[in-house]
Amino acid sequence: MTLELLLQYLVAGLTYGSIYAVVAIGFNIIYNATGIINFAQGEFVMLGGMIAVSLERTVPLPLAVAGAVAATAAVGALVEIAFVRWLRRPSVLRLIVITIGVAILLREGALVAWGEGVRSLPYFTGNEVSALSFAGARISPQVLWVLGTTALIVAFLSFFFGHTMLGWEMRACAANRDAAALCGIPTRNLVTFSFVLSAAIGALAGCVVSPITYTSYAVGAPLAIKGFTVAILGGLGNSGGAVAAGLVLGVLESLSVSLLPTAYKDVVTLTILLAILFVRPSGLFGSREASGLKDLG
Repeated sequence: MTLELLLQYLVAGLTYGSIYAVVAIGFNIIYNATGIINFAQGEFVMLGGMIAVSLERTVPLPLAVAGAVAATAAVGALVEIAFVRWLRRPSVLRLIVITIGVAILLREGALVAWGEGVRSLPYFTGNEVSALSFAGARISPQVLWVLGTTALIVAFLSFFFGHTMLGWEMRACAANRDAAALCGIPTRNLVTFSFVLSAAIGALAGCVVSPITYTSYAVGAPLAIKGFTVAILGGLGNSGGAVAAGLVLGVLESLSVSLLPTAYKDVVTLTILLAILFVRPSGLFGSREASGLKDLG
């Protein structure tokens, strides 16, 4: 393998790894606030891309992206209010089944609304012809948007949870919901907000990556599996670990293409997930406590 080809695989791996990391961060936001593993997170990414594609036909691209993020955030709130809020101390298995069911509903709804066609947004800046060259590897301008957006999301969440009152309240809710409620923190509203924030971040990721990977009604389920793998690998609830794990998984998948047929790329993800669950359920960057799923209080 030449140096140029290796760099090209690395760029592709970092790009896809960033997407997986953002999906995993969405998992972690909801898990930290509620203990729920939201398998509809991949559908939030899908909805963001599909709604933006539809809006882009009538409004400028920035407004289309903003509208898609807002609409998907509203869907996230609706999911929590309609399917989660009314439950009283449900089991983890029940919550998993519910979120899988929600994912199926969203996917089938997208199929009815948009059909089976593959769609994409235009490049945010430049095009494939204007790709940058680095040591022989070509880097699409949209790749820089993906990497930059991931970095901004991580920076925003770090500031939000570490330096804002709302972020502190969400952390308190995550630590002990009953104690937080006794202190006057509106825990129910914070749970809804965690779904809103997670859906908005997923939608933004779906918009940014759409020009590169394209989007369709069916992209959510594979992203959910890979995002969940990254969340486990990074330590469930550990967003910093999710970023590192996402980049690692993306690079491993990209390099595997040079050794295995493309059709077997997903085998890498599933193999890693199974190995982690057997060997270290808490993840490479997680604590032992993270290996046990929390009940919804």
